[in-house]
This record gives sequence, structure tokens and C-alpha cells, in this order.
Amino acid sequence: MDRVLSTHVICNHRLTTAWLNRAEGAGLAAVEIFCAPQHLDYRDKSQIGELGHWFRDSPLKLYSLHSPMYTDEVWGRSGPHTHINLTGRNKADRIRWVDEIKRAIEIAEVVPFRYLVQHLGVGGQEFSDYAIESAFSSLEELAVFARQRGVEILLENTPNELSTAERLAYFNAATHLNLNYVFDLGHAHIGAGVAHEFEIMKPRIRSLHVHDNNGKEDQHLFPMRERGEGGMIDWSEAMALLRSLPAEVPLLLELREVPEMEHPLDEIARVFERLEVQGRAT
Repeated sequence: MDRVLSTHVICNHRLTTAWLNRAEGAGLAAVEIFCAPQHLDYRDKSQIGELGHWFRDSPLKLYSLHSPMYTDEVWGRSGPHTHINLTGRNKADRIRWVDEIKRAIEIAEVVPFRYLVQHLGVGGQEFSDYAIESAFSSLEELAVFARQRGVEILLENTPNELSTAERLAYFNAATHLNLNYVFDLGHAHIGAGVAHEFEIMKPRIRSLHVHDNNGKEDQHLFPMRERGEGGMIDWSEAMALLRSLPAEVPLLLELREVPEMEHPLDEIARVFERLEVQGRAT
């Protein structure tokens, strides 16, 4: 499995080519860029142009882009009006959010990437048939827009009642959109369980989000490093499951920033090494 890293690990800082140079030197095959305005301003043509020039000359590839979740620079804390949600009741708001995500997808015209990772609803959202209908309308339009730019939209299992593995399967069956998935191990661990959600999602898994937590909170801990801070996933079992996926599915880490960590890319390389020996048949 290729080593791929989400820039979520530095998403409170502006993404620069200097950091990408360090990531390239750390032996990564590709990155997933997390679309947060304080990190990657998808409306800033100068930042996107600079990244485009850098990626054209680098062996490091942009594998995927995480769709924006908020429009502010403080993770939605400035108010609910900044929370991007494709499932809301207000049609005008949905049109606005679809347009916002289209602006992010347009990055592919400058820096090609394969997948856009999309959440269905927001954290803690309850299930409703209306939300399914709204999501269908939004994603049908976005999927066409993305395909025209060589991008496929992947749905991620997230901590709400719309995005469990069962509910994602229901969404595909009800809408016939047949979207593929990003399997988030950490989210599965605080939901119905890693093995349970994996088996439901497996036929449509095209990418991963790998991180640890205490089984209750979405902590994005470094796997096999922070057990003293609550990491509880059985990585031998988890890696055995992941090895049953097609070889082209990468081992993609989506980690939190640890401000006191002096050399995070070195520690990330060690995490990859530890994971790669877990769950092998003896």
C-alpha cells in the first residue's frame, strides 16, 4: 500500500511548497489536501497557481482533496452559517454550498487529483428522508461537475446518523448514485466498530483515513504512538482487514497536529513503518 498523508496534520497553517518539499523528502507517494480556508484557500488563485507549478515538477502527487467543511478560518466556530451542508432544508443554502464545493473541485484544472472526499451532513446530524433527498440533488450535480474535471466524489463514514456504513449503503440504494467510499477507521471505531463498518463498505472502498482514538471522541491520534492518550484501535486486526483491499488503495493517514512534536514527518514515517508490519500472516 502506498504511503499517503493528509495535510490535516498541519491544517491550522497555510499550506506551502516548503512543507510539500519536506513531505516529498519523507518518502510519501502522494498527499491529500484538506480544504480549510486557513490552510488552502481554494478561491486564492495565487496559492493554487503556486501549488500547480510545484506539483508539475515533483514526483509527489495530489491523490485527493478533502471537500471544505466550513467557510471560516476557525473550524466553523464563528457560527452555523459557516457550516457547509449539502443536506439542509433551505434550497438557497444548498445552492450556495454546491457552488462552494465546485470552487474546490476546480483546483483539478490546475493541479489534477483523483478523488474528492465528501461528508454527508454535519457532525451529529440526525437521519431524515428529506436530508437524503437534499443530498441526492446536491451530489448528483456535483458528481457531473467533478467527472468533467477527471475527479470522482467519495463519501466518507462520519459520526452522524446519515453516514454510518449502513446509511451510506442505504443512500446509494435509494438514489442509485452508486458513489464509492473513503473508509475512516477512526470514525468506524467510535461507531459500530472497525470490522463491522469495513465489511459493509469494502466493495466500494477507494481510499482510507487512518487514525486512532479512545472509542468515544474523534481525536485523530497517531496510530501506535499515543496509547497513553487514549488510542485503542487494534492495529493488528485493522491492518489485516486493510490488506484485503486492492493494492491501489493507499494507506492514508489523517492525523491531528501535535504542537509539541518537533519533527512530525519523522514520527509519521515511523508510524507507517509500525503499521506496515501489523496484521501480517505468520
